Amino acid sequence: MIRINENFTKLKASYLFSDIAKRVAAFQQANPERSIIRLGIGDVTEPLPPVCVEALHAGADELSRRASFKGYGPEQGYAFLREAIAQHDFQARGCKIEPDEIFVSDGSKCDCGNIQEIFSADIRLAIPDPVYPVYVDTNVMAGRTGANVDGRYAGITYLESNAANGYVPAVPAVATDLIYLCFPNNPTGAVATKAQLAAWVDYAKRHQAIILFDAAYEAYIRNPEIPHSIYEIEGARDVAIEFRSFSKTAGFTGTRCAYIVIPKTLVAYDAQGRPTPIHALWNRRHTTKFNGVSYPVQKAAAAIYSDAGKPQIRAMTDYYLGNAKLIREAVAKLGLPCVGGDNSPYIWVNVGRDSWEFFDLLLTKAGVVCTPGAGFGKCGEGHVRISSFNSRENVIAALERIAAALK
Repeated sequence: MIRINENFTKLKASYLFSDIAKRVAAFQQANPERSIIRLGIGDVTEPLPPVCVEALHAGADELSRRASFKGYGPEQGYAFLREAIAQHDFQARGCKIEPDEIFVSDGSKCDCGNIQEIFSADIRLAIPDPVYPVYVDTNVMAGRTGANVDGRYAGITYLESNAANGYVPAVPAVATDLIYLCFPNNPTGAVATKAQLAAWVDYAKRHQAIILFDAAYEAYIRNPEIPHSIYEIEGARDVAIEFRSFSKTAGFTGTRCAYIVIPKTLVAYDAQGRPTPIHALWNRRHTTKFNGVSYPVQKAAAAIYSDAGKPQIRAMTDYYLGNAKLIREAVAKLGLPCVGGDNSPYIWVNVGRDSWEFFDLLLTKAGVVCTPGAGFGKCGEGHVRISSFNSRENVIAALERIAAALK
């Protein structure tokens, strides 16, 4: 008799953003005349930068000619992209990351979910709350947790992020093995200082733990004192894996390209306590289960590092940060405490009431979609996340509608 992986039954019935989509679809069906402005899911709206479009066309043209045709490429990514990433994203910031420590993929969501496959099922987890749901759900699927009781899974050390700690959790008093951190944070928009990240690196060294550092939104950091990479912290090469994405940096949410950095000095341990390089394990997993990102897409990703590409990428992130500034100012004017929006495209708003209730209020009264904080964890209750990913015109219209609805 074929059986299921019963760990899947521990999960909530559906993914957070699926729940939101269903509620919005039901509202639209019942109110077909109402226009909806979406400031919920973190999906970009602006076209790809011209330099990326040109590179996509050039890459496709190469595939149309026998002399320059490409079939299967290297699973880890083409050298031209890995070298550009290493030089511009890391070495330019003083981080000792080599091209062969970078693995190109089709999305950070996939990488965040897949990386946990190479660790033991009985490791101790430390995961922030509120948090990007993928961190929790993939570990539930893998069987590392108990049942969900009162909104939390047994077997996870939850790192509470709230107004009291500036939404940057402190290292826990207990030992853990695999630590998830995300800065600039999704959902709160909070950022961590070098001193705060150094405390986590020290903690990981003491407990022979590994940090999974999600830096998908680093391109939105404008404060020069805030680190863009965990590898700006001394010693982080020995305890950290970093995730990066072109989705929010260059508008690749539909194009799909990201990468994961695994230093060769990073190790975990087998049952006998012998150190095993993670780089080799991930390379084996990656080459077995992944055939690589398409050549034209990698050409487009590499184009953002060109002299023409850099200002175009900056203009795109500045555009969304301009939206974020408008949202933050409007929220503050309404008397609602908030964080984020200055070094992040997300604004985390303390609405002082049930977050799904507030979601429904904005949907029905204003025709605006946000994300209820409860979907990100217990500490998200009483909050909503507002995304700056939309056109300037839609953001202005949404803010006018929200102000009218909350009068």
